[in-house]
Amino acid sequence: MYLSRLFLVGGAVLATVQARPQDTAVVTVSAPFSKPAVITLSSSVTGGGEEIPPDATYFSPTTTISLVTSQGSLVVPTVTSNQTRNSSISVSTSTTNVSSSTTLVSSTAAPAPTSTQPCNGYLEFCSRRYSNITHVCAHNSPFNVIGNVFSNQRLSVTAQLNDGIRVLQGQVHKGDGVLHFCHTKCEYIDAGPISLYLSDVTKWLKAHPNEVLTIIMGNSDNAPPTSYRDQIKQAGLDQFVYTPPKIPMGLDDWPTLSEMIASGKRAVIFLDYGANQASVPYILDQFSQLWETPFSPTNRSFPCHVDRPPNLNREKAGGRMYMANHNLNAQIKMDKLDVLLPAVAELPISNRVKGFASLGEMKNTCLNQWNRPPNFLLVDYFDVGGGSVFRVAAEANGVKYKGKCCTKIISASTRPSAPGAMIAALGVFVVAVMTLL
Repeated sequence: MYLSRLFLVGGAVLATVQARPQDTAVVTVSAPFSKPAVITLSSSVTGGGEEIPPDATYFSPTTTISLVTSQGSLVVPTVTSNQTRNSSISVSTSTTNVSSSTTLVSSTAAPAPTSTQPCNGYLEFCSRRYSNITHVCAHNSPFNVIGNVFSNQRLSVTAQLNDGIRVLQGQVHKGDGVLHFCHTKCEYIDAGPISLYLSDVTKWLKAHPNEVLTIIMGNSDNAPPTSYRDQIKQAGLDQFVYTPPKIPMGLDDWPTLSEMIASGKRAVIFLDYGANQASVPYILDQFSQLWETPFSPTNRSFPCHVDRPPNLNREKAGGRMYMANHNLNAQIKMDKLDVLLPAVAELPISNRVKGFASLGEMKNTCLNQWNRPPNFLLVDYFDVGGGSVFRVAAEANGVKYKGKCCTKIISASTRPSAPGAMIAALGVFVVAVMTLL
């Protein structure tokens, strides 16, 4: 006889789990817009969602470090300790000449251009600093294969950008000798070399000259930033990358969108772990300039305290940008099964403008706690709600939402699905961090 159990999230049935012999379990996941999805897990399924490399460290400069000198050299930090992810790293500064083909940003700001075209969709944004705007971030943007349990979106990156996404986030792993966008492991879902995805981003930037984008990459295997540089160049994105004048960039250090657009440097790239701006100055260290609320959240109240980097005090947090992680997950534990699934039944609630557990409420919680809204609102399946996530961002920015969302979903029968995926219905919102103990 099989052992079964129901799992509820917010009063709705998220999943039914049936334990079976031979270390397998059948998980039937309820979705709000289609028939349930059935997933069979075996002991070969391992891994986690948002991953922190075991040797990850946090770069915590004690002073502002200028990246540009009159000789065009870089002033780089020397790390004096290599502590674990739960500790801060103190640094001293030393001057080092670095040979680089990258054009460094001038330390003298040019006069702000006068814009007659909207910047990122709004004329009001043109005169605002990059650090003074709230944008919606597509969590794990590359993973959009309908029918694969490790997908977090269901639209292509081009469609995401057309609909209004201006921040793209994705998890990166090593595969076939180059870096791939993969979720947990490349055998679960592999969006290919990052250059393929970034090529689409480059094409979109060329076609939209008044747009500024942000790309946040999760360096799950702690690859050197030079590996990212090579694929960025291969994608042609290097012509658009923004190089900051110093480390770290505080709230008042960032240029306006007009200035970035006029310079042509309209792509800001962050790496969560392992960035080295001495060797690749345009791949920015994330956590010294952008902190996050708890990631892979399971708390429907969505607290807005600092989670990464650890031990960041309020004064320092108040001086840098931050991202609100609003991708709700639920943990399913039964027998040998320990699975973290997104709360798919809650998507119409978590993506809405108002109400408990909504994105709008989290925005307000953060605003009340920090006296400014988040810079980035990270969500799964941004299109659920028909543009509601963009309305939340517009409210945070003090503007009226003018966009049109969202792109019509392609039939699941015409989209590829990874081998072994057992979801066939359109609109099944299932993304898993699966660990079978």
